[in-house]
Amino acid sequence: MIPDLCLSRRRFLGSAGAFGLLGVLKGLIPSPLWAGTATWGIKGIPSERLFELLIAQIPLKIDGKQGQATMINGTLPGPLLRFQEGEEVTLRVTNGLEDEHPTSIHWHGILLPAEMDGVPKVNFPGIPKGETFIYRYRLKQSGTYWYHSHTRFQLQTGVIGPLIIDPIEPDPYTYDREYVVMLSDWMFEDPNRVYSKLKMESHYYNYQRRTAVDFMRDVSNKGLGETLKERLAWARMRMDPTDIADITGATYTYLINGHSPKMNWTGLFNPDERIRLRFINGSAMTNFDVRIPGLDMTIVQADGVDVEPVEVHEFRIAVAETYDAIIQPKEAKPYTIFAESFDRSGYARATLSPIPGREGPIPDRRPRPVISLEEIGMGGMTKDGGRGMKGMSHAKDMPQGNSVNIAMRAMNTKGRLDEPGLGLGQDGWRVLVYADLKSLKPNEDQRPPERELVINLTSNMERFMFSFNGKKFSEHDRPTPLYIGERLRLVLVNQTMMEHPIHLHGQFMELENGTENHRPYKHTINVKPGERLSLLLSPPPSAIGNWAFHCHLLFHMEAGMFLVMQVMEKDDEKGGPA
Repeated sequence: MIPDLCLSRRRFLGSAGAFGLLGVLKGLIPSPLWAGTATWGIKGIPSERLFELLIAQIPLKIDGKQGQATMINGTLPGPLLRFQEGEEVTLRVTNGLEDEHPTSIHWHGILLPAEMDGVPKVNFPGIPKGETFIYRYRLKQSGTYWYHSHTRFQLQTGVIGPLIIDPIEPDPYTYDREYVVMLSDWMFEDPNRVYSKLKMESHYYNYQRRTAVDFMRDVSNKGLGETLKERLAWARMRMDPTDIADITGATYTYLINGHSPKMNWTGLFNPDERIRLRFINGSAMTNFDVRIPGLDMTIVQADGVDVEPVEVHEFRIAVAETYDAIIQPKEAKPYTIFAESFDRSGYARATLSPIPGREGPIPDRRPRPVISLEEIGMGGMTKDGGRGMKGMSHAKDMPQGNSVNIAMRAMNTKGRLDEPGLGLGQDGWRVLVYADLKSLKPNEDQRPPERELVINLTSNMERFMFSFNGKKFSEHDRPTPLYIGERLRLVLVNQTMMEHPIHLHGQFMELENGTENHRPYKHTINVKPGERLSLLLSPPPSAIGNWAFHCHLLFHMEAGMFLVMQVMEKDDEKGGPA
């Protein structure tokens, strides 16, 4: 523990009056002031910064249903933290939970010392009940980011909030006002109980499975023989092509700035204004497909870093990603921000309006997509004399893996950066793809890679197990080394049938998407089923220490898709391959 950075329980209780009593917080309406529609946004987000953060359990009511949330300063999402590039920030985070659980805050995408990153048992000890941890670091960047708990399921129960860093130099684009649009997925069920259900039956929440009507439709389109062959292939893998999201709208209520679709968060505008929308996906498990019917969007920033402007009608934002978009409504009418869950089981929505109280039209939801064998790298699978399936490799072919953790391996992985993703691209709209992203400034490090590290994303869907290279977190005996000053190519190969947003703490990754010296910087990269992609890393001396590397789907991370990467000097013998 860093000296003087953890306050005792007695000191915490003694300062409770100045900080605001927990009982007072419980009496607050659990809606953040920064999301108010009548004040902020007209002149921009308030410049007031909050340095005291209290994590506590607070009653929450959504659409008339009562629940218990874990909130920061009594709101969901938590306070907007706004700082200036180059500023040194100090944030006191206090654990006010009534049970004995520790807590934490991770500053997602922020470049800081490892001991300030906030991941228990990786680079800091966690915050025990009644104690305060002081985070202190200097901001080296600008852009749209967020923060969240990295303790068990606390992110799912509400410990999330937006973080904005204003640049020293003016932005390379102009706008008249701005709004944070923070997406999240809320459940009234106990996440621990949900996790247990998934371990027993991985498709428990999939209420959109194929029916006899779907079978007859496929027979009509493909013929009986081809349909039976495809059905048998999925049955042998013990997988369901409609199992796109582990947790669906069957239990989730999808929120924008803490508001359900019925509550309808509203942002005001004047016609012809340029509005910057800072989209943050603070969900636990849901990727969203975002569009504003009737308006074009110009993407100007991805994961907090400026990109060359890209005009789109729709974009998929994976869990933990951020995108900044500029829009310019010409007419004095309401427009709907529509964020459809990528499995089409539900949606979040909000309204942009010239006057309060109006609602934009809500689009019809599109049919739920179905995964094809080709999309998961299993094209051409046929029965192979009872010995298995062509196009499918068994656990013995996976290096370093535990056979229990691996149920499949895609044999036809490929680059998919120019594809919008499952269920997108058939509507005639321009959809953002990773191949569109181009860093506004040239990449600083132009050296070719000197080392390559291949990480397979692996799973046993039937047992709800997730892993890297066939190993769950508990099975990695030591950190994976990254060396200061090296130029590393990180290759990610998705051997599963699901999308995985992969997040590296402590530094940005450069996505090799064909843009040569303008590769986009990403802290989170969404890897499609059957996809193989590569990223470049240049670990700086300031990144020395232990860093989490994991799937940002919270339940996948808890189920094992997590490892530690250790940035070290090349002659340091403490680390080693995982």
